Amino acid sequence: MELMKNPKVLAWLMAFQRLLLLLFIATNSSAAGECRSVRINLGCELFASKDPTYWPSDSGRFAFGFYPEGGGFRVGIWLQTKPKKTVVWTAKRDEPPMSGDSQLVLSYDGQLILTTDHDQNITFLSLGEPASSASLLDTGNFVVYGSNISKIIWESFYYPTDTIVADQILITGNELASSVSESKRSTGKFTLKLQMDGNLVLYPAQTPERYYHAYWASNTVTNTITQGLQRKLILASDGLLSLVNYSGSVIYNMSTIRSSDAELIYRATLDADGFFRLYSHNFTSNSGPTVVGKWPFEMDPCIVKGICGFNSYCGSMGAHFNCYCLPGFSFLNPNDSSGGCVKNITSQSCGDSRDSVTVLENVGWLDTVYSFRPDSTQQECTESCLEDRYCEAAFYGENNCRKRSLPLRYGKVQSNSVGYLTLIKVSTCNVSYNLGDPRNGSSEIRSKKDLHLVFVILGGVIVAVALVGFTATFLLWHRSRRTTHGRLMGAGNGSLGLTEDVSLRSFSYDELTRATGGFKEEVGRGAFGAVYKGVLDFNGEKFIAVKRLEKIIEEGEREFLTEMRSIGRTHHRNLIRLLGVCYEGKTRLLVYDYMSNGSLADFLCKGQPRLHWNERVRIAQDVARGILYLHEDCEPHIIHCDIKPQNILIDDSWTAKVSDFGLAKLLTPDQTRTFTGIRGTRGYLAPEWYKNTPISVKTDVYSFGMVLLEIICCRKNVDIDVPDDEMILSEWVYKCFRTGDLKELLKGEEEVDKKMLERMVSVALWCIQDEPALRPTIKCVISMLEGSLEVHVPPVPTS
Repeated sequence: MELMKNPKVLAWLMAFQRLLLLLFIATNSSAAGECRSVRINLGCELFASKDPTYWPSDSGRFAFGFYPEGGGFRVGIWLQTKPKKTVVWTAKRDEPPMSGDSQLVLSYDGQLILTTDHDQNITFLSLGEPASSASLLDTGNFVVYGSNISKIIWESFYYPTDTIVADQILITGNELASSVSESKRSTGKFTLKLQMDGNLVLYPAQTPERYYHAYWASNTVTNTITQGLQRKLILASDGLLSLVNYSGSVIYNMSTIRSSDAELIYRATLDADGFFRLYSHNFTSNSGPTVVGKWPFEMDPCIVKGICGFNSYCGSMGAHFNCYCLPGFSFLNPNDSSGGCVKNITSQSCGDSRDSVTVLENVGWLDTVYSFRPDSTQQECTESCLEDRYCEAAFYGENNCRKRSLPLRYGKVQSNSVGYLTLIKVSTCNVSYNLGDPRNGSSEIRSKKDLHLVFVILGGVIVAVALVGFTATFLLWHRSRRTTHGRLMGAGNGSLGLTEDVSLRSFSYDELTRATGGFKEEVGRGAFGAVYKGVLDFNGEKFIAVKRLEKIIEEGEREFLTEMRSIGRTHHRNLIRLLGVCYEGKTRLLVYDYMSNGSLADFLCKGQPRLHWNERVRIAQDVARGILYLHEDCEPHIIHCDIKPQNILIDDSWTAKVSDFGLAKLLTPDQTRTFTGIRGTRGYLAPEWYKNTPISVKTDVYSFGMVLLEIICCRKNVDIDVPDDEMILSEWVYKCFRTGDLKELLKGEEEVDKKMLERMVSVALWCIQDEPALRPTIKCVISMLEGSLEVHVPPVPTS
């Protein structure tokens, strides 16, 4: 203590303390500086609502990090322009915005990890291998380096959203997708595609690559696919935007700008209004962006197909436009006039009155039609539409009559359309179900006979409610006993907590090895792994099917068991029942009821005797009811993603049961095509899988439509052992449907209900429409198959 009172010692201690403080500040400043420098090292962090929120490029013109949107935050790349930043790339744009507590870190194990407000750590980017560092280059490209510091293992330039910047390339097969608006960066209504044929085309989103959907094209189609694959759209740093071939030779110059001003930065963006624009930004003047090119070239915003939604048409005055509903229709969303329109609902009695038409003048349509009648008068066109139950609108002009079912699209007020009329059918009684409602709304009662049916159904509902009350009481009593039994079994078999809220048994690996005789009898194999037959000796002999999951995502116990609980809670007569799970180390085994009659594929593809027509009708309805339960009745809702005959099993009472539902999340990326994220089986995949666009329950509807065609015709959707014009099942079916020769589909089969055949074919063709909005919901599919909803004539499927 005496030593501490010595002034020299005290001075020395204070100097040493100051030195330590300076070293601490320098060390931390160095660490922070590394995270704000060109090279972003392991351990660097970003925060949504506190500094640092972004990592800058070397020049400071670009930034990568969090930016605000609505009440939350997104991760993206932007130009540091003034007065506001210009976003050029957005990660996970179709997921909800993140909270203010979110954090992004390049972790010490080489992963880019997002921490949410619930303290959940999510792998933000799939890198393929651990990273050593990252950088935001001065081109605006965010790159991640592997263990070899010169090796880039991920870069944002390969995953464009709505924009390409200077030195960025759009390769064949890739596309840009517009944002909803300048302030909302999720996927919007338009796409720019560099097609496999070498043509650069603007389309409304989620439409097939057909000329009648396009509203601008470079017209650079090649003669061979090989030449098309070698095309690239390149934006040079001097502003030249051009389409080039593999050798770099220019095929098509979109812009002729060649600026040497180093203060100018260029970007090309597919804007929310559907126009593809080339912009320049001047970092000296800090002025707003300048438009230096635009495609299409026209000023009229109504030139963009899809700018107004279904059953509406566009009218413009200069650069401004309005969307208008067809007569007798109203906006689907009153707050969004561009979102499409639906037919107004009436409740009049039909009586002896007829339908009529209302006339809309001076509106041109660029939509396809299903019937063309030349040399017609307006009266003949009107009468033809009124007599045709499938016709809901007709386009009349130049003595030609073109009939169309709903929904209508691509309508535009045109001064040169004088003399062209749109005839809209107006029902004098309740409006029938039609697919013109983008929401696929419910049907209306069309007659007193249907009204009587409603009363019968209501009576049945009352009785059903009483039965449900009794059944619920019984099930609660039974469930309490079963849960107790499950917990006892879990205690004896190493329970993994599966007995909480769900009656799943936890099996040991040794137990299932004995049950299957060492996994000896393989009865099937699919995307998730092999299936083996086994037998359990409780409550008497019980046959089981044991599915060994292979190549599943490396995830924690909690995540896997959460999925199993979700699947285990599903109880429906048309879904395969999950009995239990084995979870030991990396082993994942699922135990199901054994289906003695195999799969639907056995009867369609393996030469077994044809199922009777009535059996096939019932199986189709069984499958649809199982899918409906997954889509609407279970919690959480499940999109199957792989509806196919191999996943439809038949029990000993010939009841069809859907299997493999809820497992798509467990597939590893190497079982998919990385570019599209496809999960499913070729031949049953909806077009949206190939477009890298969000999937929905309508994806399952498409797959069901393909299966329904196979059920009807008892054959595979592609068969090389038949005549060429019958090889592609969907095309052959549609040809037979249009010619009225459906009996050809059955190859001489007798005892077939012709009306039911036509109904099933029509429903299948609606299900496989390219545009998800045109496909009915699975609930409507069931109603149409059962005959309670009218089925309109389907347009030609273009898949």
